This record gives sequence, structure tokens and C-alpha cells, in this order.
Amino acid sequence: MKFLAAIGRTTLIILAAIGRVSLFAWTTLTHLLRTPFYPREMGFALLNIGWLSLPVVGLTAIFTGGALALQIYSGGARFNAEAVVPQIVAIGMVRELGPVLVGLMIAARVTSSIAAEIATMKVTEQIDALVTLSTHPMKYLTVPRVLAATVTVPLLVGIGDIIGIFGGYAVATGTLGFNKAAYVQNTIDFLQLRDVVSSLTKGAFFGFIAALMGCYFGMNSGRGAQGVGRATKGSVEAAAVLILAANFVLTGVFFSL
Repeated sequence: MKFLAAIGRTTLIILAAIGRVSLFAWTTLTHLLRTPFYPREMGFALLNIGWLSLPVVGLTAIFTGGALALQIYSGGARFNAEAVVPQIVAIGMVRELGPVLVGLMIAARVTSSIAAEIATMKVTEQIDALVTLSTHPMKYLTVPRVLAATVTVPLLVGIGDIIGIFGGYAVATGTLGFNKAAYVQNTIDFLQLRDVVSSLTKGAFFGFIAALMGCYFGMNSGRGAQGVGRATKGSVEAAAVLILAANFVLTGVFFSL
């Protein structure tokens, strides 16, 4: 009976956590359509999430694309299928590696930053000060960050896809002896509109998840330095797991037919 009770307690804890996150997400979505708006906070969020994330996204994508080209060439050589490098690099980056890697980089960089910032504001009672000044914390802190991430991460994913394909192109044409014009043409011919749409759609969902987890854990952090640390760690863990789970679901939606 103790074993069953432990399972029951764990199940209730998980369901309660899912319920709290769902209510927080719903409240965020409802506040997106309500006034007032804070364009200055939105601008800061766009700059931090979008522009300042470009270096890490670009470096991650270009090295991943180059490594992917080397791996595909090495594996294809066993079956005399080295010529498929352009096609597999393109579809691998656009469908999976581009969105997922960008999402995880955003989770590592942005989610942790948002959680630490908001948790510190809670610890130092700045959020209470916002309420005293008749400013809704959800409108001022959560909505601009979630909206900025939902808008900018698809752009980062698109840029990451292009840079990743270029990384594969540079390795294939510079090291593996591929013809430059043929490589580009094979890449263009193989990609379909559905591949690009799925990549950008995943980026929007991943951005929403990453910012939402940062705001949720920041708003619900404990007191003191340990509370800030736990909120930051928990936000990154939750964002990474949810991004991978969402990737599985969205891949099934787009490519199960």
C-alpha cells in the first residue's frame, strides 16, 4: 500500500504541476489581447531574445551543418551513396536539427536569463512594487517576453537553417570535392514548402515554451538565493524537455501523412 500511495502522490504532484503551468499559459494568452501594452519592454525583449542570440545560434548551426555533412558522407560511403549529402543535410537541418538546436540554445540562454531576472525581482520585492503601482506583473513582465520569443525564434530558426546548410555546403565543396553549383541545385530541388513551414512553426512553439517556462519559474520562485537558483535550473530543464516533446508532436502532425 505504501508503494501505491507513493505512486498516487507522485501522480497528483505531476497533475498539479501541469495544471498550474496550463493556467499560467492561459492567463498569458488572455493578457496578450488586453491593454495596456508596454512597447519599451517589448523592444528590450526583442533585442535580448532575437538580436543578441544570433551569435550563439549562428555558431551552433554552422558547426552542426559541417559535422552533419561529414557524418553523412562517411556513412554513405559504405553504400556508395555519397551523393546524397546535399539532400540529407538540407532536410536534416530544416526539419529537425535547425529548430531543435535553436530551441535548446534559446532555452539555455534566454529561459535561464528570464527566470533569474524575474526571480530576483520577486526576491527583492520589485514585483510587489509593481502591484503597488497598479501595474499588472503579467502584463509588464510575462507578455512582452513571451510575445517577443514567439515572434523572433522562428526568424532565428530560419537563419539557423540557412547557416547550417551553408556549413554543410562549405565542408562538402571545400573538403569532400562536391561541385558547388550542383550542391546548391540539389539542395533547392529537394526541399519542399512543407519542410520550411514546419521548421518555422516549430520555432514559434519553441519560443513560446522557452519564454513561458522562464516567466513561470521566475514568478513562482522561492525566497533567497537558493530560490533563484532552483527557479533558473528548473526553468531550463522544463523548457528543454517540453521543447523535445513538442518537437515529437509537431513532427508527427506535419509528417505522419
